[in-house]
Amino acid sequence: MEKKQFQAESKRLLDLMINSIYTHREVFLRELISNASDAIDKIYYKALTDDTLRFDQDSYYIKVEADKENKTLKIMDTGIGMTKEELENNLGVIAKSGSLAFKSENELKDGYDIIGQFGVGFYAAFMVADVVTVISKALGSDEAYKWESEGADGYTIELCQKDSVGTEVILKIKENTEEDRFDEFLEEYRLKEIIKKYSDFIRYPIKMDVTVSKPKEDNDNEYVDFVEEQIINSMVPIWKKNKSDLTDEDYEKFYQEKRYGFDKPLKTIHTNVDGAIRYNAILFIPENIPFDYYSKEYEKGLELYSNGVLIMNKCADLLPDYFSFVKGMVDSEDLSLNISREMLQHDRQLKRIEKNINKKIKSELLSLMKNDREKYEKFFNSFGRQLKYGVYSDFGTHKEVLQDLLMFYSSKEKKLITLDEYVLRMPEEQKYIYYATGESNERIEKLPQTELVADKGYEILYFTDEIDEFAIRMLMNYKEKEFRSVSSGDLGIEEDQTDSAEESNENEDLFEKMQNILAGKVKNVRISKRLKTHPVCLSTDGEISIEMEKVLNAMPDNQGIKADKVLEINPHHEVFEALKSAFEKDQEKLALYTNLLYNQALLIEGLPIQDPVEFTNDICKVMV
Repeated sequence: MEKKQFQAESKRLLDLMINSIYTHREVFLRELISNASDAIDKIYYKALTDDTLRFDQDSYYIKVEADKENKTLKIMDTGIGMTKEELENNLGVIAKSGSLAFKSENELKDGYDIIGQFGVGFYAAFMVADVVTVISKALGSDEAYKWESEGADGYTIELCQKDSVGTEVILKIKENTEEDRFDEFLEEYRLKEIIKKYSDFIRYPIKMDVTVSKPKEDNDNEYVDFVEEQIINSMVPIWKKNKSDLTDEDYEKFYQEKRYGFDKPLKTIHTNVDGAIRYNAILFIPENIPFDYYSKEYEKGLELYSNGVLIMNKCADLLPDYFSFVKGMVDSEDLSLNISREMLQHDRQLKRIEKNINKKIKSELLSLMKNDREKYEKFFNSFGRQLKYGVYSDFGTHKEVLQDLLMFYSSKEKKLITLDEYVLRMPEEQKYIYYATGESNERIEKLPQTELVADKGYEILYFTDEIDEFAIRMLMNYKEKEFRSVSSGDLGIEEDQTDSAEESNENEDLFEKMQNILAGKVKNVRISKRLKTHPVCLSTDGEISIEMEKVLNAMPDNQGIKADKVLEINPHHEVFEALKSAFEKDQEKLALYTNLLYNQALLIEGLPIQDPVEFTNDICKVMV
């Protein structure tokens, strides 16, 4: 029997494929099962065009058999089979695919498509096998042939005996090594696990002889092991079923089976697209934040299937970071695969699917906000921070996509509201969307800086997440209304400024002296136009706010960035009279009062006092 050689290019490709292309050896079984499915598809197609050939769905299946004693694994199908020439052409030349040729020569009908397109997947068998044997009898042929190879050295083809049409692939599993345990691929539980993971939705039954324990008829306490043939795969994926036939319980069961989370889905999105790009998708918005969501260990991505065969566990390219909380899957017949089902070409089809999915997620979230506000608020409490990060990241590229999904606590409503709701009820004379920052809603409620805005009857948005102000600064405005912090130097509120100007001019020397006392701590000391009842507060000039300073200085690469702080004094408070009196009569007391007021303003802002001991001593001095 003559041994034939692979082409030189095929030898190199076989070595590269075995050692590089596949990251998990277990995918060899996925590839062989997909090839078997292709072979049955071809008989189905022939039956559509040949009246003498009847396609009986029940007669077609795939069977996986493990023989531990002889260390062999067999994958058998009742498909179309291969002639001697087809064995040589399809298996003798690596990357020459019979499925691809069949697909190009025939116009497929009735929704059936051929999975294998590039003919490389078959050779994944050599990752786990020393010898690969293929026995095949083609439809309409009286002869069967055996193809056999031990790897890159070549292969043989000879006549053999086979009664039925179809193909058997027999793998002689490698011996275990210190690093690799190859006999796991002979274990019943492991084979079932791999089939369920990758090939659960192959449209034909995948059968195995499975050991089951059953009680003896005469004694329920004693069990006997039986071997029975079972169908391992589900065959019909949930995403191919009519939505009207599915219940919430069906989706929840799928969510749990796929281990997308330990909770229940808050929202399910089931979409079927049949146009320029065809795909089915089931997407879930989880109820709770995954425990590792804000850690480096968290991986975003959707399961990606090609014709029901899993090709990627987590396709990150289907989701932007701001929707990284979405779980689920996408199945498409239109994806271009190169080399193997594991290596996906980043082509136009994938980008188009990603674009459509993102639009769908946003529209479903907006619908949830409109029709089930309580559920949307629950979602936002879990993942709203991620949307804000999305606004801020990539220099604000995605802000237009996300701005209508944002919510903030309202000083008037005492609950979360959208930016659209804020703008719709703004008084005509109000120029800005006002916000205040702080550690909690309760702390913000008591901030002196909110007094003037609240006194005018204007609504204030409360920012309690560290990302809030950064996101809003990136957003800049919403529906032509600019955002303005209540701590900003200019609130844009028209007031009678005559008295304030006179007070500032009359006390210019006092403020200059106080500024000198606080040299390096504040940029300026001035009369406050915003305070009503409180004696003092801090405001800022420039782009960096006090809250932003806190966040930036808490980062590992702290660069000591400081806000330009301004100490504002309420001219209508009794403290102001004490300051003027001390300035005229007792400079030491003025320094004491100035430092006390500055530290008081720091405490109000939640900023640390540089010298707590000195602060307590200053309080004692005032008391005595």
